Amino acid sequence: MKEVVFIKKNLKKWKEFENVMLAPSKILPDKMADLFVEITDDLAYSRTYFPHSSTTQYLNSLALKMHRLIYKNKREKKSVIKQFWITGFPLLMYRFRREILFSLIIFTVATLIGILSASEDETFIRTIMGDYYVEMTKENIKNNDPMAVYKQANEVDMFLGITINNIRVSFFAFTLGIFFSIGTGWILFVNGVMLGSFHYFMYEQGVIKEALLAICMHGTLEIFAIVIAGTAGLIMGNSILFPKTYSRLLSFKEGVKNGVQIVLGLIPFFITAGFIEGFITRYTHAPAWFRISFILSSVIFIIWYFFLYPNKLAKKYNL
Repeated sequence: MKEVVFIKKNLKKWKEFENVMLAPSKILPDKMADLFVEITDDLAYSRTYFPHSSTTQYLNSLALKMHRLIYKNKREKKSVIKQFWITGFPLLMYRFRREILFSLIIFTVATLIGILSASEDETFIRTIMGDYYVEMTKENIKNNDPMAVYKQANEVDMFLGITINNIRVSFFAFTLGIFFSIGTGWILFVNGVMLGSFHYFMYEQGVIKEALLAICMHGTLEIFAIVIAGTAGLIMGNSILFPKTYSRLLSFKEGVKNGVQIVLGLIPFFITAGFIEGFITRYTHAPAWFRISFILSSVIFIIWYFFLYPNKLAKKYNL
């Protein structure tokens, strides 16, 4: 290849590299590393065939600048774990926003089915919740403390038990996605039906206000995290069903990787929800304004972190 042809073929790309170096904060580190590889490949070619030309000098200068930029970013980069929740996890939320919507729809429809079924069949609630739980709750209502279930265990035991159980449920919601997303759909459906039937039971007993104020304190974050865990399962299942331009095996590997990252990313949210349920929800006689403020804070955080912030990052990185 003649030098003039080489320049004509790659000049546009080199100009893009220069623009990247003018605004490095707008490009992901992995993408910057890929660009560096490309520029060094061009430099190697130029050194081989045009060792003394100005093109080689230009590419050498470009490669040095990009190397310094990457090294600088590497030194200044925050810890990998912290950076994951600042950038990586939110970008996964943006990338798989359609799967989040599907997961949310499944859970919402299941919740409505739970409400409708409980309203039409008196035995349905006992089938879902069990006779012991129903009778215990009725007894608590008689004692004017319908949410006394949150006071039965000490704070630490409840916190650990709930957190471990929620992580287990999220793991199942993800892993069962291997059955072509059907298993994940089933987990979401069952949990949604349980939620709907429980709330109808509380409505039927005339304590729905107390139930919502108590449960939503921890449940807002907890339930949404389970929906996101379902998203991870749908991602893995869909990677098998719809490999697109990849081989089915390669698509599956990518789906597993993305799903695992999402499930691991949810752990702090389950820990937070477990802490709230174990240490704060038990104060069922706290002022309504305090509990409503707590719930609204959780809702605002979810909207910001899982939707608004990912969109902002996507614009920043031109995704």
